[in-house]
Amino acid sequence: MAVREEKIPVVHMMQLSKNKPCVSERTLEYLLSDSLTSSLCVNIDKGTETWVVAGMLVQYLDSFTDSVVVRDNMTPIGLIGGKEIIEGILENPTNSFFNRKVEEIMNSKIVKISKYHTLEELLYRWMQTRRAFAVIDNELFDYSAISAKKLLGIGKRCKTEIAISDIPKKTVVTFTKDQTVGDVINSMLKNKTRKLLLEGSNQYINDRLIIEKISEDLKYLKYVRNFLDSPMTTFNLAEAKVVSENLTLPELSKIMLDMAHPYVIYQNQVVSPWDICLMLLSKDLKDYQT
Repeated sequence: MAVREEKIPVVHMMQLSKNKPCVSERTLEYLLSDSLTSSLCVNIDKGTETWVVAGMLVQYLDSFTDSVVVRDNMTPIGLIGGKEIIEGILENPTNSFFNRKVEEIMNSKIVKISKYHTLEELLYRWMQTRRAFAVIDNELFDYSAISAKKLLGIGKRCKTEIAISDIPKKTVVTFTKDQTVGDVINSMLKNKTRKLLLEGSNQYINDRLIIEKISEDLKYLKYVRNFLDSPMTTFNLAEAKVVSENLTLPELSKIMLDMAHPYVIYQNQVVSPWDICLMLLSKDLKDYQT
């Protein structure tokens, strides 16, 4: 006896697609099943002097870890990133700042998540704290780090035609070489950005490069006076990657994921990992490759 094949009505198929959850409504365990806890936190003990963590940040800023976790024994009690260092330098641009204890300058707001949190929950908490960093328990009974760069792995797996041109444009904050480092740090804090583009170029300065100059060339300002008056001509700059094609979100995420310090320019638009994170909140993102 022949078995009659029943076709699913088109209306029902459309309903299934409509009810499919958005990427942002998926759990972190689902979206990053193979790498969620792969980036261990970089830690520093309470009581350590600030010059130690400044040297560490040169290596870790913009990476999968991005900030250093301050611990009291094994318990995370705060975070230190580029912002804590440049704010401190602006207030006290001398070597004495670097002799302060890390717990005196740390940010005590730590976002702790679990694998059951959704991407949307994580991003909204980051918006509240204005810091794209979280810690999560791992299999080693320790903590791993979740950063904006880590979430590029989610953008890479999205199936979408959303492109760079669909990312909301933001004001590009620039600087000139005749400005001082004090001008640049003030502009970073005022505009709530970690990167300033050199006017008319694809070169930029950021918190990492300023801290690198201080720690490696200026010996934590030990013999330096009037540091904030230093001209920007004395600082090394990094280059943003210029792309000529209107890349899709997964294509752009893949490129940025492979960059040591992800920052891209397309026409008159700059894109950072945080811009990708915000695009992942789109309700149009539903198809995902696990």
